[in-house]
Amino acid sequence: MKRLLFYIFIMSTMLVHSQNHDQQALATFGAGCFWCVEAVFEQVEGVRSVRAGYTGGQTKNPTYKQVCEGNTGHVEVCQIEYDPNIVSYATLLEIFWRTHDPTTIDRQGNDVGSQYRSAVFYHNEGQSKVAQELKTKLDQSGAWNNPIVTEILPLGKFYKAENYHQDYYKNNKDQAYCTYIIQPKLDKFKKVFADHIKK
Repeated sequence: MKRLLFYIFIMSTMLVHSQNHDQQALATFGAGCFWCVEAVFEQVEGVRSVRAGYTGGQTKNPTYKQVCEGNTGHVEVCQIEYDPNIVSYATLLEIFWRTHDPTTIDRQGNDVGSQYRSAVFYHNEGQSKVAQELKTKLDQSGAWNNPIVTEILPLGKFYKAENYHQDYYKNNKDQAYCTYIIQPKLDKFKKVFADHIKK
């Protein structure tokens, strides 16, 4: 039922807001640890690349250590380059909201801190409108027991994370965090979004 509600909202949103068919677009999401977000979106058909990084704070050129200390104001995010002729921004939002808990403030599971907060950083007013409308509809649908706390904010400066954070899951599949946290998330994603997985 919840999946059906998402589908209805996504389809209605897509009918109202047409995509810019320029063959390239960007989306930026924060949904907990960026290793998890990256691993999920790298599997999506139409996604060309995913970069882990930081945004939303006041510290220039932040390091991972600084962001983890929670004093920079930055969020761990992934910036997603995608083809809007293959996958819509609304679909990416659906995947974003369905693959983390958007009702918890400053945490995802055992990852706690403002750097792990749920956030959509929009690149233009069209993205802002789609995200705001979908968030409102999802809140009203009762898809979650608690209100959605996802922030919807204009994208400021995006700082690419250190190289060892890029393609983290691909390069560290045997690491404990990948085995016990990321892999179950990927398994769930592949089951729910089988029609959006790269061939």
